[in-house]
Amino acid sequence: MTAEAAVALPVLVLFAMALVWALLAACAQIQCVDAARAGARAAARQDPPDAVVAMARRLAPEGARVTVSREGDLVHVVVAANPPGPDALGLDLSHEAVALAEETVGARG
Repeated sequence: MTAEAAVALPVLVLFAMALVWALLAACAQIQCVDAARAGARAAARQDPPDAVVAMARRLAPEGARVTVSREGDLVHVVVAANPPGPDALGLDLSHEAVALAEETVGARG
């Protein structure tokens, strides 16, 4: 009985740690999605570029990188963050949101 517990207990602890890491990574990804969407909305409203980046960084995970660009009538906001835990795990946490600039709505036609 003791030998089985000595083998099973570390496996259960490792499994629990993996589940916690996965939950933290999922939360960080959701924060990236929310930050990119909020930044794209702010950029579409013609908010100043500094305000757009500040809005996205406020909602993004700690240390996230925010990129704002415009291609024609569309604004693009990309939020990328490092995954929680060791850097050896090659997980890409990022999201891109695209919005139509408000000054172009109804301008054609």
